[in-house]
Amino acid sequence: MNKPLRRIAIFCGLLVLALLVRTNWLQYVEADDLNANSKNRRIQIERYANERGNIVVEGKAITGSVKTNDTDFEYKRTYVNGPMWAPVTGYASQAFDANQIEKIEDGILTGNSDQLFFDRTMAMFTGDKKKGGNVVTTLDAAAQKAAFEGLGDKKGAVAAIDPRTGKILALASTPSYDPSSFAGYRDKDAKAWNALNKDKDKPMLNRALREVYPPGSTFKVLTAAAALEYGKVTNIDEQTKTPDPYILPNTRTEMVNHASGCKNASLNKALEVSCNSVFAKLGDDVTRDKMVEMAEKFGFNSEAFVPVRTSASVYDKKMDRPQNALSSIGQYNTAATPLQMAMVTAAIANDGKLMKPYMIDKLESPNVDVIEQTDPEEMSRPISPENAQLLQQMMENVVENGTGSNAAIDGVKVGGKTGTAQHGENNSKNPYAWFISYAKGENGSPVAVAVVVEDSNARRDDISGGGLAAPIAKAVMNAVLESEK
Repeated sequence: MNKPLRRIAIFCGLLVLALLVRTNWLQYVEADDLNANSKNRRIQIERYANERGNIVVEGKAITGSVKTNDTDFEYKRTYVNGPMWAPVTGYASQAFDANQIEKIEDGILTGNSDQLFFDRTMAMFTGDKKKGGNVVTTLDAAAQKAAFEGLGDKKGAVAAIDPRTGKILALASTPSYDPSSFAGYRDKDAKAWNALNKDKDKPMLNRALREVYPPGSTFKVLTAAAALEYGKVTNIDEQTKTPDPYILPNTRTEMVNHASGCKNASLNKALEVSCNSVFAKLGDDVTRDKMVEMAEKFGFNSEAFVPVRTSASVYDKKMDRPQNALSSIGQYNTAATPLQMAMVTAAIANDGKLMKPYMIDKLESPNVDVIEQTDPEEMSRPISPENAQLLQQMMENVVENGTGSNAAIDGVKVGGKTGTAQHGENNSKNPYAWFISYAKGENGSPVAVAVVVEDSNARRDDISGGGLAAPIAKAVMNAVLESEK
């Protein structure tokens, strides 16, 4: 072979080698990234080429699939009571991808998960069409309905947990949206999607998991927990050394009380009537660093995954003394999701043991064999059983004799705490109405609830946690207690 031909042969060989290297690189190194690329339309087509598995609540599917006449997408996702369940399911759209459970468990629902390899292989031999598996949730249908209907046309959210296990029982957010309205690939789906994203009320925001609010006086139960756990209070019925007015440390600013009888009030009395001065002083006595430590034991300053990601609730690590005092009553820049405040309540109701919250009970194959089961998992022990029981005593007193009477249930021990959180420049906006509570059954507490009403048609002076949020919490607790019978 002459020299020029040899060079051409070597060059062609190098090209072939480069092509083989590139092909193998794409197939084995970049395959997963290319497969997950949002611009890879074949993924969307594959997602709807077969009947999608369902998301299930108490044995009943709250999702479905319907055949279409589309050349690309054979099936389209449908939803039962879509607006009520949207904070749980999320959406699966031919045009706009998916989110929440629909996204996280897409492999199971489409049947493409490695966990369903055997089912896919058997389908090849039997000639059956591929079908997705099911995601079975922990949700309580009656509790979810009570939460959603209780919120009604108000803007707000509800989170309810079984304190004994961490199972999420209700997760409501209003205003909501119907995932069916943009599940397809037509012009009407695009219009619905655009309208929802432009809506100033943010109906697609999952307020129960992703919105953080000033928790107001509901945070006082955490400050009370810190005061007991760090030895600043040893007797809940003993007078505290709290002046009225109480001056914020290093300032001339008076802490305003909206209740009478707060001077030297005991911890029990201060929680009953919600004395700002007592809890602001206790937060300062505990110190910022210890308050941060306690808040983080309950889950603050960390994102959670249930498995949907939640926003991190915030207790500032760098604020000064007066700011810490304000934060100790749930103001300044303290912020919490409804789920976080349900977790605080659940830990107290469960004698100081905080269980990790979750809302997927199990994953099933298309023939409903269980392929993965979620077991309850302890997350932390923020407080001792003895101090948790003291907090229960105080929260039950709030419902029996204090500001939480609207949550009382005949024949049932209910503990609660109201909150009216100021916000906006110079507290100019309508306050948020909060209520946290738990109910006790024969086998401990089966439910802890957090309710926030972000906006309502009520006059500013009529907005209160006890008036707006407590009746919703009561309805949710009643629903769970009924299902426990």
